[in-house]
Amino acid sequence: MSHVHDRNKALIAPLRAAMYDFDLNALRTVLREVCAPDVVFNLAFPFETISGVDAYLDATYGPLIRAIPDLERRDHIVMAGPTLQGGDWVGCGGYYTGTFTAPWLDIPPTGHIVHMRFHEFYRLQEGKIVEMQALWDIPEVMMQAGAWPMVPSLGREWHVPGPATCDGMVPGPYDPAAGQTTCEHIIDMLTHLKKHPSQGGPEVMEMARFWHPKMMWYGPSGIGSGRGIAGFRNWHQIPFLNGMPDRGQYVGEIVYHFFGDRNYAAVTGWPDMYQTITHGGWLGLPPTHKRIAMRSLDFWRLEHGLIRENWVMVDLLHMYDQIGVDVLGRMREFNKARAGFDAQTGCAL
Repeated sequence: MSHVHDRNKALIAPLRAAMYDFDLNALRTVLREVCAPDVVFNLAFPFETISGVDAYLDATYGPLIRAIPDLERRDHIVMAGPTLQGGDWVGCGGYYTGTFTAPWLDIPPTGHIVHMRFHEFYRLQEGKIVEMQALWDIPEVMMQAGAWPMVPSLGREWHVPGPATCDGMVPGPYDPAAGQTTCEHIIDMLTHLKKHPSQGGPEVMEMARFWHPKMMWYGPSGIGSGRGIAGFRNWHQIPFLNGMPDRGQYVGEIVYHFFGDRNYAAVTGWPDMYQTITHGGWLGLPPTHKRIAMRSLDFWRLEHGLIRENWVMVDLLHMYDQIGVDVLGRMREFNKARAGFDAQTGCAL
């Protein structure tokens, strides 16, 4: 008999297939089959939480297909596993692509290929999806359209690749021991990571114990990617902790969902971080002294017992919204002189 996590990956395979050639009617049929009637979709800003299949499709894929008629989904990570809380999850990472021919969220179309990274996590009970937590890299689309209205990224902005080993579609049979070992490595690493800066300098993180010398840290658009420990620290961690040194001090208020599948691990939570912008520097922001909730959905790949690749998604638009910055509104102002925009309303025609 197959393992429940192998069955769960197989259960969402028709859903992923319906998004490869993107037939909206077929997708609606499949979603109704694989989702519980009271399914909840927790999505990136500005979509937020949506209940029910039809409302989810009408708010998300309907407008997206109108903007990108040849929309296509490509997964490069599909993994599954149990959490310490007893939940069963499937994690998918990849990107949506196609020709950007009409405005979406008032982002001006380019007429060219566009790509948007996604991390999508599904919680299943008794063979049905009961919850989804997902982030789409909307800033990535703005950048490709030349419409990003915020500060430049410190890290490298590029088309983030899938696993270097091309084994992210993790095969069965599910190996509980391997998945647990990978998860334990990640949890131990994060425990040490949170020791800095409250318990000492960078040395207390013992990063060389956990990370491969050629590690790749794939951050979200707006932050960018870095290579090696120095790249991770210079282009993300140092400014991040300079601005929010209370990182990791509110773990009692959040629930992490860690799960592992062979040499891959994932974490999801809604949210999975709380911290306060008490100092300037991160993303060019001044100290707002506001505590923010952050949504971060991550994948890791271990190689020879060390983390070689880490895919990170953060809902930056949600973060900006909490400190009173309307990024989509500023984008409309930024682009209202462009052809195809109404100069009075700032919205796409």
